[in-house]
Amino acid sequence: MEGLFSFDRFQLDLSTGRLSGGSGPIPLAPKALAVLEYLAARPGQLIGKDELLAAIWPGVFLGDGALKVCVSEIRRALDDDARKPRIIETAHRRGYRFIAEVVGTPPKPALPAGPSPSPPRLPVQYARSGDLNIAYQVLGSGPIDLVFVMGWVSHLECFWTEPSFARFLRRLAGFSRLILFDKRGTGLSDRTCGLPSLEERMEDVRAVLNAVGSRRAALLGVSEGGPMCSLFAATYPEKTEALVMIGTYARRQRAADYPWGPTPEEHEAFCRDILEHWGGPVGIETRAPSVAADPAFRDWWAAYLRMGASPAAAVALTRMNAQIDVRHVLPTIRVPTLVLHRTGDRCLLVEEGRYVASLIPSARYVELPGNDHLPFVGDQDALLGEIERFLTVQRARGESNLVLATILCVTFSASRSSGASAADIDRLQALVAGETHRFRGRDLPRAGDRAFSAFDGPARAIRCGRAIVEEASHLGLTIGVGLHTGEWDKTQAVGEGPVAAAAARIAALAQPGEVLVSRTVVDLVGETAFQFSDRGSHGLASGETPQPLFAAR
Repeated sequence: MEGLFSFDRFQLDLSTGRLSGGSGPIPLAPKALAVLEYLAARPGQLIGKDELLAAIWPGVFLGDGALKVCVSEIRRALDDDARKPRIIETAHRRGYRFIAEVVGTPPKPALPAGPSPSPPRLPVQYARSGDLNIAYQVLGSGPIDLVFVMGWVSHLECFWTEPSFARFLRRLAGFSRLILFDKRGTGLSDRTCGLPSLEERMEDVRAVLNAVGSRRAALLGVSEGGPMCSLFAATYPEKTEALVMIGTYARRQRAADYPWGPTPEEHEAFCRDILEHWGGPVGIETRAPSVAADPAFRDWWAAYLRMGASPAAAVALTRMNAQIDVRHVLPTIRVPTLVLHRTGDRCLLVEEGRYVASLIPSARYVELPGNDHLPFVGDQDALLGEIERFLTVQRARGESNLVLATILCVTFSASRSSGASAADIDRLQALVAGETHRFRGRDLPRAGDRAFSAFDGPARAIRCGRAIVEEASHLGLTIGVGLHTGEWDKTQAVGEGPVAAAAARIAALAQPGEVLVSRTVVDLVGETAFQFSDRGSHGLASGETPQPLFAAR
């Protein structure tokens, strides 16, 4: 009989909603019966709590207490011991799995008839990042905190209005405490003046983690979210449990040694397309070709973009993304890393994903079939399965003293270095310590007449260097400042290690009153936040290939 199936010593008739056992009918509350039907129709499959909540209570935001009540009622009715289950197994903080053998094939219950269910009414909260407010949401109660970073533009409430996107997020929340946020300048977060840098967006992640009380989290970056997550993982390994990137890249524009990105002409053509056609489904053919002809999805994508950013803001973000180059950051990542890429991705070529994975020590790379760039379009289950396996398998991770840092070195200019008095050196050290503290850096003991500081963001290091130069001129001190970003061992003595030695070499090359930085620093902060003047190429260590240096203003 269709709709009638059995498991253990029970029978369930979906046509009548009747559960029976050897002694006759077994009463169950309607919601408990609906939970049983949903689980039994998917035997052996782990069903996340958020998926169950959305299926049984569509459009209503509830905690998982309602589920626990229903499952407890089912267990009492079926005499199923939660400690040694025969029928329903609990995956702690993740969801439930129907483990009894099912005889017959129960049809999967559809969602209730009528209008499409409303999106979950997750509360939107705000974290303070500097002077800006960053919108975020939290769902799920899994054993690992997972920060989801969408690429390009985002809008928290629009996430939930596309069923495939909502399902993707609920699956992630089935095995994690999922943390979503709108990047500054997009969605429900504050707009900005000027282009946000990767460093500023990285600070937004830290602000949200602090707001939700997370000490360590895994990061999941999609597209442009990948470079930002990479920078965070390299800078704050102690706060990063693991790193996952989907359809990502190391550099956004084509170069002689990076042949996969768009040319500057192609980039500008896309910016013109945004200005002329924003309000419609811009870029859908390359980002979601499998549903590009679907009217409903086209309408959703167009609305999502409109809600996420204005045309001018979208162009500004696109231009900011074009400056991204994290090739020198990737080798410094010391956390477990998974890189996922679809073979036919039309937005970001598969060679870019392979290249990213090749630069990260011990990264796991998985290539999956498909040509959609958006992870929730196409075969999302293949991606989700890889992510869940990677994040839920117990892995030993050793602690490391290596972090990505920008080292600032201040020294007297060559014309004064030999004549600097002890009093001048003390005044310089006090000045550097004070400004370092003001710009949230780490003051390091001096080495001779040189002063060192460490920063977790190069933009703040540049601003600190400029402030030091300005104040030093008032004190009559003639100095030069050098900056370099690289992998730094926090346990090394001051001035030791390649990154500190490079910063000292750059400081020695600086003209009086000049803040001189390496190409690595320029690549990280972009060329919009500061003005940079080429100062030629110089070797920063014996036998090293010369690299260009720039004066920062």
